[in-house]
Amino acid sequence: MEKEALNTAFLDAFKRVSEATQEFPPDVLLQFYALYKQATQENTFSHQEGEHELVSAFKINALLQVKSMSSDDAKREYIETANKYVER
Repeated sequence: MEKEALNTAFLDAFKRVSEATQEFPPDVLLQFYALYKQATQENTFSHQEGEHELVSAFKINALLQVKSMSSDDAKREYIETANKYVER
């Protein structure tokens, strides 16, 4: 997929996930979180005030699982995951 087409498809997938009214299982939410961070190279982790330590641990684990992916690979995986889980 050409870079511009990939970016457009990724932004479309992100919009569909963001606007979805359905509830996602926690592991899928973590997958979306980690793939988005890796795809946008915002793979820094910051602990939110009031966030439970267990939530932080799950987020860190999700980020570690995708850290070796390139930005483009993370975008492709995000698109595939959105196509799998977001109702049309």
